[in-house]
Amino acid sequence: QEAQTRPSRCPDNSAFKQQKLPAWKPQLSLASVLSIFFVIGAACLAVGICLIVSANSVREIEINYSDTCSDCSTLRENSSNWNKECYCSADFILKEDMLGDVFMYYGLQNFYQNHRRYVISRSDVQLLGRDVNVENSYCTPFTTYENGTPMAPCGAIANSIFNDTIDLFYNVNSSVIQVPLLKTGNSWWTDKNVKFRNPVAQNLSSAFAGTARPPYWQKPVYMLDEEDERNNGYINDELIIWMRVSAFSTFRNLYRRVSRTGQFADGLPAGNYTFYISYNFPVSKFKGKKYVILSTVVWSGGSNPFLGIAYTVCGTAATLTGFVITAIHLKLRKEKTYFQK
Repeated sequence: QEAQTRPSRCPDNSAFKQQKLPAWKPQLSLASVLSIFFVIGAACLAVGICLIVSANSVREIEINYSDTCSDCSTLRENSSNWNKECYCSADFILKEDMLGDVFMYYGLQNFYQNHRRYVISRSDVQLLGRDVNVENSYCTPFTTYENGTPMAPCGAIANSIFNDTIDLFYNVNSSVIQVPLLKTGNSWWTDKNVKFRNPVAQNLSSAFAGTARPPYWQKPVYMLDEEDERNNGYINDELIIWMRVSAFSTFRNLYRRVSRTGQFADGLPAGNYTFYISYNFPVSKFKGKKYVILSTVVWSGGSNPFLGIAYTVCGTAATLTGFVITAIHLKLRKEKTYFQK
């Protein structure tokens, strides 16, 4: 009687639970298999070639200013000189016009951001503008000062932010024209509207009252952009972009966009240019290099040909596999005909 009252563990008598649904079992023939390989190969080759051609059409110029600014680098290696300004310049010639939207990047070489302790050294709750005890976060050792004042933002990632200032000047007809650069609109919409928020207060200085800048910063977080309140604090574009760590030791981050106004409405005209750099980010101790890159973009993105090469390799492999299967089939059919005779 107890067995009858106990609920049954058998599945319902339905087509789904009894695995009686109709199924389609494809019968693969030689013609269908070869068709699949050749169609996939042709499609991947076509896409890969288009991506490679598109990437090669990107105009790009890269300037290594690590050696050019060696004097400033030596100055910055001494931490006691943190409050001393150092400027350097790098001249270059743009042989052809860079038409369309032009983007300025800074690049770092031999700078490893993929160490586990470095990657987790941040407080996402703090970056959302919420009150949080950073001592209980992963920001160690960049959490508080000896007097207990919390750092804002905390963590090794924020503390090591790239803080060189780079300006671009156009030298034409014995005159120097500063190229207008846009420092906002460079981060993702989700970053600036979802992942990063400033504390709620009447003004940013009061919002960050009771906190202090990270040790390697020259100014507090609420003074990152004193000209534009919408680009200040935790929602500063440069901070947001830096907080998106790279998986490789050599990487580039978007720094500025050329404002297409006046003489630069169509992009950058050919001619002589100069980068004026306020040097603050030392790299010689870890044998690193610093670059500034000017680049255009196309429908497929920047000048990285990796995706096109990957498609081309996959398409070539699929096509070769199709030919190998065809050769094996013809050989076996020939041997079968021979033995039948």
